[in-house]
Amino acid sequence: MRPEILFPLFVPLSRLPGIGPRLEKLLEKHVGPHVVDLLWHLPSGLIDRRYRPKIADARDGEIATLEVTIGVHIAPRTKRLPYRIHVFDDTGEMSLTFFHGKPDYLTKTLPEGARRLISGRIEYYQGEPQMPHPDHIVAPDKVGEMPLVEPVYPLTAGVTLKVMAKATKGALALAPAMPEWQDPAWLKQQAWPTWHEALLQAHAPQASTDLQPTTPQRSRLAYDEMLANQLALGLVRTRMRGRKGRMTSGDGRLRSAALAALPFRPTNSQMEALADIDKDMASDKRMLRLLQGDVGSGKTLVALMAMLNAVETGAQAAMMAPTEILARQHYTTLKPLCDAAGVHIEVLTGRDKGKKREAFLEGLRQGHIQILLGTHAIFEADVEFHDLAVAVVDEQHRFGVHQRLQLSSKGGIPADVLVMTATPIPRTLALTQYGDMDVTRLLEKPAGRQPITTSGIPLSRLNEIVEAVARALHEGARVYWVCPLVEESEHLDVAAAEDRAAMLVEHFGNKVGLIHGRMKAADKDKVMARFQAGELTVLVATTVIEVGVNVPEATIMVIEHAERFGLSQLHQLRGRVGRGTGKSSCLLLYQTPLGETAKARINILRETEDGFVIAEEDLKLRGAGEVLGTRQSGLPGFRVADPVAHANLLEAAHDDTRLILQKDPALKTERGQALRTLLYLFERDEAIRYLEGG
Repeated sequence: MRPEILFPLFVPLSRLPGIGPRLEKLLEKHVGPHVVDLLWHLPSGLIDRRYRPKIADARDGEIATLEVTIGVHIAPRTKRLPYRIHVFDDTGEMSLTFFHGKPDYLTKTLPEGARRLISGRIEYYQGEPQMPHPDHIVAPDKVGEMPLVEPVYPLTAGVTLKVMAKATKGALALAPAMPEWQDPAWLKQQAWPTWHEALLQAHAPQASTDLQPTTPQRSRLAYDEMLANQLALGLVRTRMRGRKGRMTSGDGRLRSAALAALPFRPTNSQMEALADIDKDMASDKRMLRLLQGDVGSGKTLVALMAMLNAVETGAQAAMMAPTEILARQHYTTLKPLCDAAGVHIEVLTGRDKGKKREAFLEGLRQGHIQILLGTHAIFEADVEFHDLAVAVVDEQHRFGVHQRLQLSSKGGIPADVLVMTATPIPRTLALTQYGDMDVTRLLEKPAGRQPITTSGIPLSRLNEIVEAVARALHEGARVYWVCPLVEESEHLDVAAAEDRAAMLVEHFGNKVGLIHGRMKAADKDKVMARFQAGELTVLVATTVIEVGVNVPEATIMVIEHAERFGLSQLHQLRGRVGRGTGKSSCLLLYQTPLGETAKARINILRETEDGFVIAEEDLKLRGAGEVLGTRQSGLPGFRVADPVAHANLLEAAHDDTRLILQKDPALKTERGQALRTLLYLFERDEAIRYLEGG
């Protein structure tokens, strides 16, 4: 249960002054539903009102605070003209202008002859100074009511700075002083304030330097968030390994039979990864390992060897993929190897219904199906295993921590878990999302993988590209043509996949296929099968082909509007070619003029095929949220912390978590209780459930 001290922070935004139903909806969409969300919405700039010139010295375009005498009011002749008020001091005069100004309010606030402090932006019009709509107007004896430095917050349509500032001030007033969850020696070493002091300081910047992520106050808040993240992952890890696992160690006969059917030898990197996995599976501790490898590094073969290890002991194995296309792709790849080893492998998707599904599930319950491949359908309650020993989760970033826990818990004794991703992830991000796992990296590519020539070409040369593709098709090539959208958007000036397919059909006839995310799974499979069989030679697609599709005969990848893709995504797409013996090319078509970031992406891709180098560069260019794909996948993003700017703090939080859970695994000490509050503060409530054994 959430600690009582946090109750004021988890009330709706409507409890704050000035926030009615309309503003509540706008703010909720922008920052989140609770008061606490405003605390994490830190200023991105500031307005400095300490510049106090005379009228004659006021500089054009600057925020200035002036003490003036109010002169004559001039009401507008038409509604289109502003209401003007002349003001003056001993050096000169200027105008205050108000569009749609209310005369009654203005005469009351700015009476003729009165002295007033006014603050706003100076603008020169026809050589004369004026101040449109002053931000603040106060009497000289009430100067204390005017904020000399105001924070500027990221805003959304319909929410003004005044509204945001007032709401945030109300939220800060509700923020309690918290029990200290940080180690005192660490706090002293870093010279950080308390959580409450850090919060107040972060929302009251006095200079532009106070907006940097590395200030003491922002660093403190960032570390709190990172510690909550690492502690939550650490508790998952403890839970996963706390319950006794099984010792799985096969005799190698099935693996030998499968390897004998391969046309190549596994790489040293694959064998080293397999050694790590074998050691984990042979232990009575539950395996929770991340297998990280670049596109085409051979992760699927390693996973098969792990699954065959389980089958050799008489148990079952499962592999879950995020899409039907990928699940069936795995089935196509692995079935010949399983057949060679005499192992019964099947694939289950949401498409399987009725008596066929019932018979299938009965075979699974009886243990006749030894390896099961599938999608989310594996999570369904009626999917029961006879004896599940190892669960493989492919493309982990598409699934959450709780989903892999759910999968591993199917069957009696908790299964070992092997997670795979073809998305090379920088170490800092690996810690934030996979901190509960041991990590193995595949750093070699199997023999026979071809280098890929990458070129950046402006879209204005589209006709030349089509002609080049025509020549390649004549020589027997197969081509991917990727577009970023399914249909024209009024917001994004990009070519639609449907339109591009229609254009290419005019050139290449019925050899052009189309695949996108809005198609039914069965229709996608049909198109893919035709492309694999060579009935289609050009496949126009959206990023649905980013993950897992394997057509060795495809040697050309055209990516349209490459400037709209992230580096890692471009690299993933490029990895769909270069899988056979033919020379492969990737053509990045971009719209001019090309921005600096997009230019950097294309240059990096031309220079390297190393996915881990590319991932690090992607992190620098885009930031953590987009690299992780949090917007699409539902992964928890950071509100305050920045894994790039705070990379050293993330490492420290990771180490601190290990020490905490060694000394106080149940979080029962005084600091442990405070850390429980921290977990609730950053809404890592699920971790508490693991702590309680739920």
